[in-house]
Amino acid sequence: MRIKPLPPLNSLVAFEASARHLSFTLAADELNVTQGAISRQIRQLEEYLGTAMFTRASRSIYLTPTGLQYYQSISHSLLDIAQVTGEVKKWQGDHKITVATTNAMAALWLLPKVAEFQNAHDDIDLRILASDNIQDLRRLDCDIALFYCRTPPADMHVTTLFAEEVFPVCSPAYLEKIGHPTEPEDVFSKTLLLLEESQRDWVNWEEWFHAVGLPNITPKNRMNINNYPMLLQAAINGQGIALAWGSLVDDYLQSGALVRPVEQVLSTESNFSMLEPIGRGVMPASVKRFREWLLHQLPDEVGEKGLI
Repeated sequence: MRIKPLPPLNSLVAFEASARHLSFTLAADELNVTQGAISRQIRQLEEYLGTAMFTRASRSIYLTPTGLQYYQSISHSLLDIAQVTGEVKKWQGDHKITVATTNAMAALWLLPKVAEFQNAHDDIDLRILASDNIQDLRRLDCDIALFYCRTPPADMHVTTLFAEEVFPVCSPAYLEKIGHPTEPEDVFSKTLLLLEESQRDWVNWEEWFHAVGLPNITPKNRMNINNYPMLLQAAINGQGIALAWGSLVDDYLQSGALVRPVEQVLSTESNFSMLEPIGRGVMPASVKRFREWLLHQLPDEVGEKGLI
């Protein structure tokens, strides 16, 4: 969709500076152009908008009511653009790393481990961008991406991190509340926690039931949540049963915050993968160091394979 109508963009910069200083001369000095150039840009903007932005006096200029309203909006917009531009420029260079990943992998796998990397490499700044849709990779400018996917994007170099097992989990309190049933039909007939499918690669309950040979059990209640860390928190709070991805919930199982109410497990066709843009040129030293550290967080056979 084309963004319109848009005025001549150079004239917006000239207008903002002139309105802020209430002086064409000071605006010209700030933008390193002539006063005549500023005047021409302002006239071009006024002709485009069909109304005057300034009242000209002999030695002064003043904003018209329309000009004041326009300045207040344009000023905020240009400040937002400047801030975002500054952030983009900041994350360039050999000591910056941008990692794109899902909310789940960021919160449950990467962040608990990454303090070790930061302590060992305090000269490197790390930026983490979280998105639950792998399609967002087309607009995210990142050095490395960590995603759970069945079919990785074609324009990425793919390193498999680990395959996954999917199984139900709940809190001990929830299991006690429903009476510690042993039959799957009784276990799953109360409340199921569902992850809304903004990320279609994640297995849903219907697929899981079918894959492990169980009927598609209809629960009495459902709770839909579109964020996996929040969904796990709901399970820990005793609000129902969730599907868990093994590498993401190991700590919760070890601590006893979550338990597995049934033995059935699905080994998925998907993998957690490290994705790296193809054709990005020479890999910066900081990215290379992070990549090596990341692969050392994996089971030995995976990490050693990835470093070859």
